[in-house]
Amino acid sequence: MENYRKAGVVEQPCPCPFTNLQPNTPEIRVRDGSKIRNLMKFALGRMEGKVPVESAGTPEEPETSAPASGESLCRQIVFTGVGPSVAKTITCVEILKRRVRGLHQCTQLLYRTVQEKWEPLEPGAGLDSLTVSRNVPGIWVLLSRDPLDSKQPGYQAPGSFDALWAQAVKEESQGQRHQQKRKRGGGWSGGPGGFGGRGKGPRKRMGHPKEGQKTPGQAGGGQE
Repeated sequence: MENYRKAGVVEQPCPCPFTNLQPNTPEIRVRDGSKIRNLMKFALGRMEGKVPVESAGTPEEPETSAPASGESLCRQIVFTGVGPSVAKTITCVEILKRRVRGLHQCTQLLYRTVQEKWEPLEPGAGLDSLTVSRNVPGIWVLLSRDPLDSKQPGYQAPGSFDALWAQAVKEESQGQRHQQKRKRGGGWSGGPGGFGGRGKGPRKRMGHPKEGQKTPGQAGGGQE
């Protein structure tokens, strides 16, 4: 592809995998260049209504404003990201779960088709334009105040991540305490005593005396 240049990228539309959503459920598309601050202001404004009106954003980063008077807050919200923006999508989801407690989560992993158009660097070289289709992994995350189907693949109950995190911290602290006990106990003694003993030094190697070196008997006189 050294004789081509990328002319553009077209993402094929991918329908939302979640059905039976509420009519006012917003869908936040996270791009690689999106700012997490703007995305979270919009999400918190729709879920809690505590964010004041600010400047309008891009279609991917909608206008950050609180719901108008008389408008009910949304009880569900959807985050989606493709390719490099998957990690940023997960970050937004975790931040919102810590700001708004008691959210049920459902995660779906899908592939979205992306078409890349390549044009030749030299039009007179006789090369044709190319269209390359790639399947890029994407993620869809539904957060809901109302309970979801617990049997659905990808479901995560409220607080399950906190319990898993607490268990991981507990196991890590136990491993550190065990390692500190081993350090305080000393090294391996090599005997049946196990830890806590003092190791024996290397034994002297007994071999034949070198040429010209007297044995202990010869050094004492040799004869009685």
